[in-house]
Parts: sequence; C-alpha cells; structure tokens
Amino acid sequence: MLGWLRTRSIVSPNPVREARTSPGVRVYAIGDIHGRIDLLRRLEELIWKDAEGALKDTSSVIVYLGDYIDRGPDSRSVVEHFVTRKLGVDEEIFLKGNHEEVLLNFLDDPDEIGPQWVSIGGVATCLSYGIADVAQKAQAGQFSELRERLAAAIPAQHLRFLRALRTSWGDGGYLFVHAGIDPRHSLEQQTPETMLWIRDAFTSFSGMLERKIVHGHTIVADIELLPNRIAVDTGAYATGILSCVVLEDSEIRVLNTA
Repeated sequence: MLGWLRTRSIVSPNPVREARTSPGVRVYAIGDIHGRIDLLRRLEELIWKDAEGALKDTSSVIVYLGDYIDRGPDSRSVVEHFVTRKLGVDEEIFLKGNHEEVLLNFLDDPDEIGPQWVSIGGVATCLSYGIADVAQKAQAGQFSELRERLAAAIPAQHLRFLRALRTSWGDGGYLFVHAGIDPRHSLEQQTPETMLWIRDAFTSFSGMLERKIVHGHTIVADIELLPNRIAVDTGAYATGILSCVVLEDSEIRVLNTA
C-alpha cells in the first residue's frame, strides 16, 4: 500500500466544503472488482436490500468505478454478469478503469501493449476466456497470436460493453472517476489518461477541490472518507473485500462483503 505523501496544497477557486447528492438521489459507488464475480454478486445483494429501504421518490444509482477485469480469477464472468443480468436499481453507470483501457489497447496494438498488459494481470483475463497457455506465449513474445486468440474468444457483446465505458460521471457535489484527477487543473481540463491512471499527485493532495472525488485504483485497507475525496478500492482480488460507499444528500455510509 502506498504511504500518505504531503505536497503543497493548491486550493480550488470554488472548493466544495460539504458535498451532497442531487435531491432524491442515492448513489452506490463500487470499487475495483478485478474478476471477483463471487464478491460482486454478494455486494449487489446487499445493495438491492439496502435500496429497498429508500423513499419512494428516491432514485437509486450504482456507479461501478472500473477495473472489472485482470488479476482475479473470473474476468469473463464479471463482464458477462453486467451484459446479461437484469437491472437491480433505477440506473447503473459503468466507468472505465485503466485495466479495461489496456485490454482495448492490446487488441489494437498487441506487440506494443502486450508486455504492459501481462505485467498488470492480463494473464488472468486470458485464462478466464479459455486461453490456457497464455503465460508461455507471453514469455515467448507471441503477443500477436495471443491477440488473435483473445479477440476470437471475447463475445462481441463483451467488447461492445468495454468500448462503451465512460470516463467520468457527476452528481451534485460529487465526481466519480476511476483513478482521480490532477489537482493542478480544473475539472474541465482533466484528460482521460489522468482520470484512468493518476495516483500519487492526486492521493497526496490535501487541498479542497471543485467537487469531492469518488475513486478506486489506489488500494486502501478500508474506505477512506477524506474532505476532498473518497477512496473505495479495498483490493478485492487479494483481500476478499469488495466495498461500496453509499451517498445520499450529505449522508455517507459503507457497505462491503466483509
């Protein structure tokens, strides 16, 4: 786990002091799943039950913060779950993580992206799609062959889902992204690369921002509720704990599979 770093504070010209959701909206934001379909199903059951307790005029929204694939044992089942199951709340928002970005880039340029993708857990995704000798092929540098086999194994519906993922979503005083934002720039100036990949420059920033950022990407032992951000990735693939922060008006609650 990364240590907490401190840098010079850069205060936003319009900082949010107390973030609130839009009136009548309850948001469930789920951290990085990484192939743990078992934990996802368990957490969603908790969310469905929790959503039943919402007021009749309250709209319940789930925001998935990206990184559905790689590292864990069953990436394929996670994506299949998303594209086939019935909606359990009023709305769902699917954000792109850096792992989905790398997979899509691998399919476009396997020789260039292959080593990076394998190094961050792509072998597990290949295995989940039935490609058993992926480690040997990667070691031999046969990334073009791996790309052809993976492209043939991934259902078209899965690819449509992955290519349609959003980079960010906002509600009220909150902005939801996979990794974070660059605090040196306004929200309008953020790039997709920053929102998918940034880490230390964001997590070490202690100043206030235009909106409170809800993010995954950087593993924390427990959900971190900080003045300028909420960190939701509790390392599900390794810890067995998939977490969700529940936001409604100014209230903040936590659900997890522990």
